[in-house]
Amino acid sequence: MKFGLFYEHQLPRPWDDESEFELLQQALEQCELADSLGIEYVWEVEHHFLEEYSHSSAPEVFLAAVSQRTKDMRLGHGIVQTPPAFNHPARVAERIAMLDLVSGGRVDFGTGESSSEAELGGFLIDPEDKRPMWEEGLRVALRCLTEEPFTGHAGKWVTMPPRNVVPKPRQKPHPPVWVACSRRDTMHLAAQKAIGALTFAFVDPEEARYWIKDYYETLEEQGVPIGDAVNANVACVSTFMCHPDEDQALLRGLEGANFFGYSLAHYYVFGRHHPGKTDVWAEYQKRRAEQGYDPAAVHAAAANNDRLGAKVVENGLGGLRGAVGTPDQIREYLHRYEECGVDQVIFVSQSGKNRHEHIMESLDLFGREVLPEFKDRDPQHERDKAKRLAPIVDKVMARKPAEDHPPLPSPDYEFPAIPRAMADRAGADEFHQFLDQVAEQSAGGDNSVLEAWRTS
Repeated sequence: MKFGLFYEHQLPRPWDDESEFELLQQALEQCELADSLGIEYVWEVEHHFLEEYSHSSAPEVFLAAVSQRTKDMRLGHGIVQTPPAFNHPARVAERIAMLDLVSGGRVDFGTGESSSEAELGGFLIDPEDKRPMWEEGLRVALRCLTEEPFTGHAGKWVTMPPRNVVPKPRQKPHPPVWVACSRRDTMHLAAQKAIGALTFAFVDPEEARYWIKDYYETLEEQGVPIGDAVNANVACVSTFMCHPDEDQALLRGLEGANFFGYSLAHYYVFGRHHPGKTDVWAEYQKRRAEQGYDPAAVHAAAANNDRLGAKVVENGLGGLRGAVGTPDQIREYLHRYEECGVDQVIFVSQSGKNRHEHIMESLDLFGREVLPEFKDRDPQHERDKAKRLAPIVDKVMARKPAEDHPPLPSPDYEFPAIPRAMADRAGADEFHQFLDQVAEQSAGGDNSVLEAWRTS
């Protein structure tokens, strides 16, 4: 089993002009340490307008910075918003490919569609349309990554003529593809599309077992690749804070972990948000017990728990716990994920007002006392899994329709430069001759005519 870090870039109020800068610099330091310890992934979200919950609107920029501070860590988009109203699929392909090149082929292409009014409404997306928009945007982006040239597309949400989208990614045919899953039906969809499942829901290992069983059964029976490769992997998120003393781990990690849950629910479930005014952190402090995200309740419940769980409940009040505890507690908790077939656990540690130095200490302790045994087992697990899935992957790839890569509109398709198109429309032979002259002079190093044209 592998491990990753997950970043929303949470920034509870109040903040000042330096707060976002400091937040990002600290996150880069955390990634650099994690890479040196052997933590394999970093996952970075794309969100828009979600004050305090997520100050992460340009993940490719952050991940590019991480790529230059790390050697081995894979760079996961967790996720790119692929409905075309958020991001044109050609631009998605260009950014994924460029990041894959500058990182030496370390990108994972997580995708999603959003489900908050802040984002969908902000980009004028009808929630009823977001799933088909996600699928069409992703299909076109993957074709842009692989086709030379991209042969064009005319759909409901994307229309684009043939172009050769460059650069191409280092990983062939394209980086591993994932989709964000918060419910079992989306995980079912991931298997149907033969892509990885990023389960951004806080589920216990025993619950994850049923999700994973459904995923692999669906993959074998119904999987049809949306891309040109199968990515049969399941990742789960967990809150995280490691300390030799359980009480210290709880004190350092629970408030931030439960702000993560509260702030998410503010935007996605129960909140009313005034842009630039609402103080989500203050509301959390005031209302957290009422909404069930009370660290005190979680702390009390922990005293009676012999095993860590994603969530705990005390007297009807619940909250997030996850991998918040001692190295031994966390080791046992992670063993349960490993045993049920989870491929990766992604740690949510930068949340709420969790302190940078505590996150660094937590990562270092985990890297020294827990991580090594999992890394020792992982290569054999990878070999066994690849052998077991090989016939299933062959079966799934055989279902890939040839029409997923349509031909060019005509074998001699071309597009002219704008001045050449003007000459074509006007039937102006003299203009064509002039353009031919420009071409000849430019080839000889004389750009005077071209410069005159540009400035005229």
